[in-house]
Order: sequence, then C-alpha cells, then structure tokens
Amino acid sequence: MKPATSLLVFLFLVLFFSIANAGSKPLAKRPGRNREEIIYHIFQRSFYDSNGDMQGDLNGICLKLDYLQRLGVTAILLTPLYESVFYHNYFASDFKKIDPAYGTMHDYLLLIKELHRRRMKFYMDMETQYVTEDHTWWKDGINNLKSPFSDYILYDDIAHTTPSAIIYNLKGLLGYDSVYRKITTVNLYSPKVFEYNYQLFKFWEDPNGDGKFDDGVDGFRLDHMMDNLDNKLPDLFARFWRPLLSKLRMVNPKLKIIAEQANWGSIGQDYFANGGVDRVFAFRLAFAIRTFKKDQIAAAADSTFMLTPANKQQVVFIENHDTPRFSYGLNGEIGHLKIGAALNLLLGGVPSIYYGQELGMSGTNAALGSTDANDIPNRSAFEWYKSDHGNGIAYWYKVKGPWRNTFNNDVPDKGISFEEQQNDSNSLWNFYRKMIAIRKANPIITKGTYKTLQNENAKVFSFMRYEGNKKVVVAVNLSDKPETVSIGVEGIGSKWNVLYGDSKPGMLNKDINITMPGYGIEVVRID
Repeated sequence: MKPATSLLVFLFLVLFFSIANAGSKPLAKRPGRNREEIIYHIFQRSFYDSNGDMQGDLNGICLKLDYLQRLGVTAILLTPLYESVFYHNYFASDFKKIDPAYGTMHDYLLLIKELHRRRMKFYMDMETQYVTEDHTWWKDGINNLKSPFSDYILYDDIAHTTPSAIIYNLKGLLGYDSVYRKITTVNLYSPKVFEYNYQLFKFWEDPNGDGKFDDGVDGFRLDHMMDNLDNKLPDLFARFWRPLLSKLRMVNPKLKIIAEQANWGSIGQDYFANGGVDRVFAFRLAFAIRTFKKDQIAAAADSTFMLTPANKQQVVFIENHDTPRFSYGLNGEIGHLKIGAALNLLLGGVPSIYYGQELGMSGTNAALGSTDANDIPNRSAFEWYKSDHGNGIAYWYKVKGPWRNTFNNDVPDKGISFEEQQNDSNSLWNFYRKMIAIRKANPIITKGTYKTLQNENAKVFSFMRYEGNKKVVVAVNLSDKPETVSIGVEGIGSKWNVLYGDSKPGMLNKDINITMPGYGIEVVRID
C-alpha cells in the first residue's frame, strides 16, 4: 500500500460470478512448479484498448500476449477487475460484476485459458477489507439490525447508523472525475464474512468446479494485508488469514499467495511465519535500488534474502502502481535505467516488471488535493507508438474530469515507445529482453544462495548467486565514470564465461579484475 504521504492505497475486492463455458484452443500443459517466473504487473485500464472506448480491457491484454512473450514474461498480475465507481477499481460497487469497461466474464475466461495455453500464469489482486456505500452490505445493513448483513461491516454505534472510517480515518474518497463515495471497513471477525471470502477465493481458483484449474488463477495478491487491520481488528493472521489460506490450499495445493505487507519497511518475516503466505514484496530493496548507493543496496539485499525462509520468496521490483516511476528524476538516463533493470531481474527472488517500465515510462504523483487523480501519472497509457496516437492507446483519463488536461506524460517522438525501441539493439526494451534471457538460461539466479561480494570500490556493487561450484556473478558501476574493480570470488581454476559486459572469458586465477565503463554492467558465470 501507499505511504502516508499519498492519499491511500486502493484496496482489492474481487468476487464470484455466474459462468458460461468459454471455448478456446486446446490447452497446453500447465506451468511447472520450477519453471522460471517473470511477472508483468499491469494497470489494465491503461494497457491496450481493444474496442475504441479509450479504456484498456481484457481483450486488449489477450491481443498483446505475443508482445509479453516476446519480452520474455511468463505471468501477469492485474489490478482489480470488479465494478467500481473509482477508476482503479479498489472499492467495489458490486462484487459480482466485472467492470464493463474491461469486458465480461466470458472475456475473462478466454484470457485465462489463453494464458494457460501459452504456459503463462495469472495472479489476481484481492482486497476484501473495505466496501463503499453502494455495496449491498452497506445499503441493506445500515440502520437495519435485522439485516442478514448486519455484522458484515464495522459501525461506530450499536444502532448501526454510522459505518466506521477506514485507514487514515477516511470516511470516503473523491474520484478523479469528482464522484465522491463513502467507504467503510469490513468485519473480518464475522463467520459469515469468512465463509463469503472462502467461497469467493475458491471460485476464482476453479470457476467451473471441475478440479482441473485450467480456468482458474495461479495465485492471489493480497493487498494491504494486516494482522491488526488499521488497529481495529487484531490477530487476523490467526483468526482469518491462516485458516482461509489453509482451506484454499486444500482446493489447489499449488496456489501461490503474495502479500503486500502494510508496512513497506518490513521484510515480511511475520507474514511468512504467521500469515501463511508464500511471497511478499521486497519494498526495502526497491527503495534502496532507487538511491544508487552501494552501501544501501548491499544492506537491503543482505537483510532481505538472509531473512527470507528457504521455502518462501521475495517479489523483487523497482516500481509498481503505487510508486513514482523508476525513470522519474533520472531524466531518461539509460545507464541508470539499465542498472535498475539488471538489479530487478538478476538479484534473485521473483521479479516483477510494471507495465511500461521496460520502455522507461516516467511519471510521479500529482498534487491535486484530496482526490485519487494524484496517482494517474504513475498509471498512464502504455506508449505503443512514436506519435503517442494509434489503435489501442488507452487515454481514459483525458475523457472526463476536471483534471483531464492536467496529465501530459504523453509526449510524441521522445524515444519512449515500443515502436521506437523494438528494433534498436541498444534500447532499454531490448536490454530487458537480454536480462530476462540471461535469467532464464541460468536457473541458479532463482535457486542459488545470495551473497554480496566485497570489493574496495565504493561505486561498484557486486553480488552473486551460487549453488556448489556454480556461480553467477554480477557487478554494476553506479557512477557515470569508468571504474576499475577487483572482486574476490572463490573457485580458483574454474572457467569464467561472460554473459554480458566488456570483460573477456578465461580461467579464474584469484580475483575478477574488471575495468567498467560508466554505468557498466558485467554478468559472468563461473563453472
């Protein structure tokens, strides 16, 4: 979730629908447990518009799966899909409907089956802690102690006349289009709410209930997961989350649960030990990478990977839908952007790329007052074309609302588009492809043990992933000046192969001695 300086991280509530069977091509074998995983995080309203309404949609994602596979990603994570008055869909008006701008349940099932046919995975965002005044639980429960939903949300009084505020004591939120909605907290202590959540999550695991999971999610992202929800509902790991996740794994034991820890400074040990999750987001590492300071990156990497249990994983990222773009403030300096890409993809864990990150898209939070429009610059239209105009461009935020002319990230002919970068061998987009290919070809980056490698140069950060005598060593020059570095690595007599960079292959005698250009990156494998 967002830090306190931002309005609010918006919360995910996705629920069950009636289903019509969807036809598709024959399904390939589902992704294997040990297959390399590269997640692509999509703000789908801004990705690709398939029907000309300026709203990115499910069919648009399906049309761009070739693009994603060409880039090298193997899984997608979407922001919420359910119907909501808010553009980010984090507060539902109806749990049982997909936002019509995204498509239908039929479109959703076609996307899932096509992903699985391509041996790609799908992760669904879930946040069931908050509802708006449009929700049935609110409308039927308020002032009605006899309502079947009387204990589904929290109230400030025993007569149920005043639904409780949410995080930061907010009573509601103003949308970018000036629509205001009241919001309240769900009572996760209620047995009825627990059962509702179980049926909801179970539905998404296996929509048609046939036990094959070809139409189901591969995992869930739990937004704003807390043991003590906003200091109102303590002990939720034991009372709600662990029991829920245990029951869900009885349906599909291969299900992966990713928690967004509420405290972004946390490495997530309590989520692993007590929350029952498989993965958390490596926020501390993401913020350290943005500093381009060797000591901060090394300290964050050491602590993050050292404190992660062997059977758990960190999701390594450098930007997401709640943070300013990594490129912002770097003036498009491609050396910095390539360092970010290399660390994102080679440090280990499970890497996540935020849509447009691979192009160097930029943006940061606006300052428009108490409105969710402040985050739109971080969630703007994917830049498919040099002209910033053409089929599929999702300029939904330029259609209505008092700020529709405020967001000017979309500037043509600036080098930040897929059209401009795809055929340029030196582009950021092609660099991402190279780093992804290196990762896939060297599973030790995923399976091996992390170690920061010491060197005497304050500008060069070096580390390795190793398993037995096999090692992948990475060095990045964090400065814009050439630097010479000597990196001590055990394994005298081992063969040294260059995977990326300017060094020469050979035999390891004592240390790896390299002269690196400004913002240089070296990746070597030692066998």
